[in-house]
Amino acid sequence: MRRSGRLGLRAAAITALAVALVAGCGSAPEETRDVSVVNRAAKTKKLTIGIAYDQPGLSERVGEGKIEGFDVDVAEYVARELGVQADNITWKETRAGEREKAIMDGSVDLVVTTFSITEERKTRIAFAGPYFIAGQGLLVRLNTSDITGPESLNGKKLCTVPNTTSAQTIKDRFAKSTQLVEYFRYSECISALLLGNVDAVTTDDVILAGYAAQNPELLKVVGKPFNPERYGIGLAKDDVSGKGKVNSAIEKMISSGEWKKSLDKHVGPSGYPVPTPPEVNER
Repeated sequence: MRRSGRLGLRAAAITALAVALVAGCGSAPEETRDVSVVNRAAKTKKLTIGIAYDQPGLSERVGEGKIEGFDVDVAEYVARELGVQADNITWKETRAGEREKAIMDGSVDLVVTTFSITEERKTRIAFAGPYFIAGQGLLVRLNTSDITGPESLNGKKLCTVPNTTSAQTIKDRFAKSTQLVEYFRYSECISALLLGNVDAVTTDDVILAGYAAQNPELLKVVGKPFNPERYGIGLAKDDVSGKGKVNSAIEKMISSGEWKKSLDKHVGPSGYPVPTPPEVNER
């Protein structure tokens, strides 16, 4: 009798503890992430920004913890307008195929990495901008003579990265029998091109100009730019206040002259002609 009594008391205690734990969990509602990048920046004085590490002139890692380029300058300018100094930015390498997911799961606050604004992407995230308008281009080896534009890519191996619009545009509009080859990073496409494993690389002309400038004795950009690409800053889909504040920051960077100053410094040396500033119209 004593043994069964002790067992009964123990079972009752366990049951009471379980009930208390469940009640405790129910009494503290789960904290949700504030969708407003303006509020998060004001509260923490920090931002995590998704960016590329391998795009010369735009955003390139040049040392441990150091990246530089036009996209970096844009991101830092926007961050300052949100009350966050450059030293308080955490840079997170965000490859092309990861950009939307990184915004949606909250692992970054903003994405500033040659992110083309499209209606399809806008069903999942929001964009501020554009802060730059590029054209699509082609990069080939210096001794290539039979690729002069997108129409000449039938039967050729064309490299790009996942979840980008460039290569599919060529297949849909210019050369249906193009063979698409994908790597995770554009720098991997460049290596494949130099090794002769692909015939051309396609992405935005301003990106390709940077790679060509790094390898002028081996690579060249061919043809005229096609298919305009409007670069936006990606942020959470319902962040209306954030979009407005980032748009204002872009407009201020343009009107202050800092936009052109950054392009002249980082992109100008490649020979890429600095364009006129875009109209910021993602409202």
